[in-house]
Amino acid sequence: MDYDQLDATIDALCHSETDSVALMATVACELHHAHPLSDWTGFYRVTEPGVLKIGPYQGGHGCLVIPFARGVCGAAARSRQVQLVPDVEAFPDHIACSSLTRSELVLPVMNGQGQLLGVLDLDSNTPAAFTETDATRLAALLARTFRDAR
Repeated sequence: MDYDQLDATIDALCHSETDSVALMATVACELHHAHPLSDWTGFYRVTEPGVLKIGPYQGGHGCLVIPFARGVCGAAARSRQVQLVPDVEAFPDHIACSSLTRSELVLPVMNGQGQLLGVLDLDSNTPAAFTETDATRLAALLARTFRDAR
């Protein structure tokens, strides 16, 4: 995957935008088309304390509501830590929004004030589809893109 190109594209498209939903929609679209193994790429937004609701995404249907207490997305929101899961069957309390998902990468999305806006979720039908490089590069992209988001 060409992260330098993705960074340049996202930076150009999102320059000076502060609306979190607009940013999420743009990132989901560009990332989904750029990552060869991501079958579902999208955001779950924090809509009330302890609750994530589906946001902009690309791919098949997603879960509508995910509590912080459940699943990979909930773990990322709860801990504010990246969740790199090479085998979702081995993850305790995994929520199967799609029975085809085999691996997952979920990153917390925070603005520059440290407010948790949601999580970015990438799902793949391929086991171990995501790498530490994916996690590191996407974390940097999210920090930069959502710095001034509201």
